[in-house]
Amino acid sequence: MGLIRFIAMPTREARAFQGGGLDAYGSPPERRISDGDGVPCRHCLRHVPAGRPYLVFAYRPFPDLQPYAETGPIFLCADECPRAMESDVMPETLRASTEFLLRGYDGKDRIIYGTGSVTPKRLVCTQAHELLQRPQVVYLHLRSAKYNCYQCRIERA
Repeated sequence: MGLIRFIAMPTREARAFQGGGLDAYGSPPERRISDGDGVPCRHCLRHVPAGRPYLVFAYRPFPDLQPYAETGPIFLCADECPRAMESDVMPETLRASTEFLLRGYDGKDRIIYGTGSVTPKRLVCTQAHELLQRPQVVYLHLRSAKYNCYQCRIERA
């Protein structure tokens, strides 16, 4: 096993949205049909195939409202999909991007200053490992550098 692990959206949350649950703003997810290009599901960490339905909604990957609890749009398969296995291998949905935002958080879900950076794809695993060597960093969020969309969580293996 590697030094880090990429972690998908929890199944409990995915099933709630797939079942019509409201998003972080209290709105129902929008249902669309994938064109097969650039619709990354945050639960299975695969692209939604062309012609298949998906959901888009506001997601806040934090347990509580607080100043650092960012909210942004994400995609999710509209139908139940299997959760991606935790792995040290970069998920399929991340391989097409060239840059990401990488940020470290403490045990109270607050950003740790000095951990945020725009990170080239080729350096994500190395940078994540280095940040997770800091004792105060409990986990990382990986976000799109272009749109700030949440991609996944990264933790120590």
